[in-house]
Amino acid sequence: MIIWHNPRCSKSRQTLALLEEKGHAPEIRRYLEDAPSEAEIREALAQLGRPAIEMMRPKEAAFREAGLAKDSPEEALIAAMAAHPILIERPILFANGRAALGRPPEAVLDIL
Repeated sequence: MIIWHNPRCSKSRQTLALLEEKGHAPEIRRYLEDAPSEAEIREALAQLGRPAIEMMRPKEAAFREAGLAKDSPEEALIAAMAAHPILIERPILFANGRAALGRPPEAVLDIL
């Protein structure tokens, strides 16, 4: 069990606390410091079963600065997340060959 975590994000902190309350001790990956590769992002998308835009934070300045739009090609969105991990929505929990976005935090319980 791995969580892509940003300790400055309240939803990320709430999700981690919820997991710990349920007796889980996920491996914590601070994805802003240890940015996922394009291959890892593709795998996360496959496990989430979502298009890239649904794993992104389009309101971030880096999204506009990269010239991205909600209808940008998947490859451009994936490359942008790899280059600018701040664009990755958080938190993401990986467990049992699946992934879930912790928005709301309780959403991660579905894959445990």
